[in-house]
Amino acid sequence: MTAWARALFTTHIICNKPGPIHSLHITLRRFPLTLRSKPVSRLSLPFPPSNHKNTRLSPVPATSNNPKLAAIMPTVSVKWQKELYPAVEIDTTQPPYVFKGQLYDLTGVPPERQKIMMKGGILKDDSDWSKLGLKEGQKLMMVGTADEIVKAPEKGTVFMEDLPEEEQVIAVGHSAGLFNLGNTCYMNSTMQCLHSVPELKSALIEYPQSGRSNELDQTSHLLTVATRDLFNELDKNVKPVTPMQFWMVLRKKYPQFGQLHNGSFMQQDAEECWTQILYTLSQALRSPSISVNLDTVKELFGIDFTSRVHCAESGEESMETETIYSLKCHISHEVNHLHEGLKHGLKSELEKASPALGRSAVYLKDSRINGLPKYLTIQFVRFFWKRESNQKAKILRKVDYPLELDIFDLCSDDLRKKLETPRQMLRDEDGRKAGLKLKQKSTSSVDSDVKMSDAAEPSNGSGESSKATLGEGIASDKNVQLTGVYDLVAVLTHKGRSADSGHYVSWVKQENGKWIQFDDDNPILQREEDITKLSGGGDWHMAYICMYKARTFPV
Repeated sequence: MTAWARALFTTHIICNKPGPIHSLHITLRRFPLTLRSKPVSRLSLPFPPSNHKNTRLSPVPATSNNPKLAAIMPTVSVKWQKELYPAVEIDTTQPPYVFKGQLYDLTGVPPERQKIMMKGGILKDDSDWSKLGLKEGQKLMMVGTADEIVKAPEKGTVFMEDLPEEEQVIAVGHSAGLFNLGNTCYMNSTMQCLHSVPELKSALIEYPQSGRSNELDQTSHLLTVATRDLFNELDKNVKPVTPMQFWMVLRKKYPQFGQLHNGSFMQQDAEECWTQILYTLSQALRSPSISVNLDTVKELFGIDFTSRVHCAESGEESMETETIYSLKCHISHEVNHLHEGLKHGLKSELEKASPALGRSAVYLKDSRINGLPKYLTIQFVRFFWKRESNQKAKILRKVDYPLELDIFDLCSDDLRKKLETPRQMLRDEDGRKAGLKLKQKSTSSVDSDVKMSDAAEPSNGSGESSKATLGEGIASDKNVQLTGVYDLVAVLTHKGRSADSGHYVSWVKQENGKWIQFDDDNPILQREEDITKLSGGGDWHMAYICMYKARTFPV
């Protein structure tokens, strides 16, 4: 604090009443400042007080009694309009703009409006005090117009901790973290990623507390209810949530997640947890209507595949169709980018019985995407079974992935034809947006931008518009078309050398566009440009699962 601030600061702090101090009100001439924190038992001072109940801070010694101090801190009088300020200290070791700051606090005249007249002329911000011949008691004159006095707010300050819990969630901009119950980071990271899917949360809200269908077993029903309740807790709280009930039901449904080692629960594979939870939800979240019979999870995450299976030895060939819930990015020394790994995953070899040969033969399987989901899940195949160490070893190779992913060339010919029109519309829309931005920049206009609607209704996966209703709160009243373009919304990372050890963390994009790293119970704000740096190549966090959201176009 400079000398002029010390002179203006209230020089007496009196604590007459014992007990905790909840707030301290400080007045610096014109601007009130309230410091508020958690209650403390005493006021922390820069020196040991003689009595904490009645403590006084002595003011700065007067310069008239201190000749050495007077030489570098002369006292002058300043006349402004009809006001006279008789004792203003000037610290000549500081440039003149510091002195102008003192006068601003006294008069309210901003430094840029001040004209201070001295014997040698007008005082400038970079003037040299030693050349101005400033003397003790000298009279200066200032000209300038003061700012309007800031009015006190009509309503008192409301602190975030005083808001209801639900409003705190909105103010913070992200949901709560999850406490680690003992090597449960794999589960916490999985649930934070799935929690970011609003359509899944809406479907869970509609799920009945009781009255499960005959086809659904009791443990699947309980796990679905526990998922719904956990998502509700995350939405309502700012403070970390303890997922004990969910964890107990998860272990009951899938006992492998309850394995013990030396009396402690073991770390598990997050991808296995992700797959098992989605499988359970796919069984539970089905439409009760026989005529519709929709599977919510399939509509949101299901990827329809068509595959050509060919045996080079016998010449046999067949076509197969299947629905999977994630694409695999296979990692080899040739793979440097996600797109390359996905292409490798579309071709595979399998051995099965050949009716023509009467024995087992090798078949080549060439697959293409024939139906797109609303949310595209991609697993980086980083782990393999290492017989020597009897564990899932990790491939550390760096594989880059984008914020925007286009999978048009991975689709079947039929699907590509259906995607051509919405993709052209998307390009036209992007061109219009770019043109508007250039126009606004050159003319400073405020033309409104027509934004592409990111409707909440899932498509039927074929690229055509969909009218399917997944439940109240999910379907949109507008038809949408998929484009084959996806935006990254969540990343689940692993740090360590084995899938069954190390640490899992989730990185989730919020509705406000900000990225939050959920390290168990600790949410940390992250920059978007840092999200794609989780691509591997060392022992740092590296992407294990990426989730992309479809960029749709309204019909």
